[in-house]
Amino acid sequence: MAEQEVIKHTKKIFGIWGSKKGFWHKVGDFFLEIVIIVFAVSLSIYLHDRSESKHQQHETKEFLVGLKQDLETDITEMKADIQSFEKSSKGFSYVTSRKINEPLHPDSMRKYINWLFNTTGLVPNSGRFEGFKSSGKIGTIADKELQNNIMDLYQENIPNLISSTNFYTVKKQKLWEYVAGSTKRVTDSTTNLLAVLATDQSFNISITLTSVKEIIDRYDTCIAKMKTIIEAINKEYGEEH
Repeated sequence: MAEQEVIKHTKKIFGIWGSKKGFWHKVGDFFLEIVIIVFAVSLSIYLHDRSESKHQQHETKEFLVGLKQDLETDITEMKADIQSFEKSSKGFSYVTSRKINEPLHPDSMRKYINWLFNTTGLVPNSGRFEGFKSSGKIGTIADKELQNNIMDLYQENIPNLISSTNFYTVKKQKLWEYVAGSTKRVTDSTTNLLAVLATDQSFNISITLTSVKEIIDRYDTCIAKMKTIIEAINKEYGEEH
């Protein structure tokens, strides 16, 4: 509509000078048409910007409300991960706490054996964030502290955590490779697994797997940052889901 008005009044400008009106009357009509055109263009720009801003705010809201759900899912997974690492630590602490030549007790090992060889690591729900960031829309988040916390979480805190858990997994894989290459059947239903886990080589690998403090600290850092982000989103949009 504004474009049609501009065209209509532009045509009028060209017609002014061919009219039979007096010079100053023509000048007055000319400037009036200019004012109308400027107003129409300004109004069009304003309405377009307003529509664009409203659309942008809607996209940002959708992103943040969805991100909140992603973070809540990640927090649940991360709490389970922490328990897994704590159990692994207890298992390796048992294996390495025995005295020289002291055998590993079968009942105790049944309690810990699964945690010695499992692998645990966060697979973050980061697709929504990556898509929003790659589209260049992160800057549309008006709360700059919230914006910075989101960027820190996905570009610093989570990568640090994944780096720690991956390193831990690599060490576990070394133990698994050693055990797999050294374990032999003793009878049709038993192996020498406990004897292999009691060797010095197994001990040397296992001792490096007893401490998970750095990993848990990084999980705690991520969870705390996620809760801060969720609180900020709730403050902005309420308890929406």
